[in-house]
Amino acid sequence: MKTEKRNTLQELPYERFLRFGPENLTEAELLAIIIRTGTRERNALQVAEQVLQLARYPKRGLLGLYDVSLEDLKSVKGIGEVKAVRLKCLTELSVRISEARAVSGVKLTKSSQTAEYFMERLRHRDTECVILVSLDAKGQIIREKKISEGSVNVSLISPREIFLEALADRAVNILLIHNHPSGDPTPSRLDRELTDNIREMGAKLNIPLLDHIIIGDRRYVSFKESAWFENIGDSLHKT
Repeated sequence: MKTEKRNTLQELPYERFLRFGPENLTEAELLAIIIRTGTRERNALQVAEQVLQLARYPKRGLLGLYDVSLEDLKSVKGIGEVKAVRLKCLTELSVRISEARAVSGVKLTKSSQTAEYFMERLRHRDTECVILVSLDAKGQIIREKKISEGSVNVSLISPREIFLEALADRAVNILLIHNHPSGDPTPSRLDRELTDNIREMGAKLNIPLLDHIIIGDRRYVSFKESAWFENIGDSLHKT
């Protein structure tokens, strides 16, 4: 009898899915369907609820699981390596779907808008990530391209590589975005040198660099907003 009751509880989210559709299920119920089975002590729904508790402040629910490690997931009784990997794939897919939807029709015409678009994605990283954004004539995103990631020395990033990507995209304009893991978005000398080199090459190729934005922890610096574009050559000589 106990076994039958436990199985019924495990099947409940699945049955609710069939009756009401996914939009009417809680995050725990959706996760329980992915997890499928629980333990002797907890059914799949209860395991799912415990998994969701791993979300790290300030993020809650499924969104918070993106930053939870495999080891953290495996610490939940009932979540082995296979389920942990499955859950990490789920969170990665959700982020990619969200980004794909966001890119469609998005126009990045203001520095604050661009910073907001990339803030949550980049501010939590503990290594530098440099992203090239190709834009059409209306400021709409054509494509995002990760130029480099890891312990990055931005001076080693090749302007030639950047514009090969931009030409392949038939970009009219480009944006450059990268993060500072320290949380301080203040540009370094190398940041300014890279920006200067890309601006010069962009002018020659008629693919202007509209802005270079550095993401910190809930802060950003825009070369365009800071008027460094107008005086970048002079500022390099004064540093």
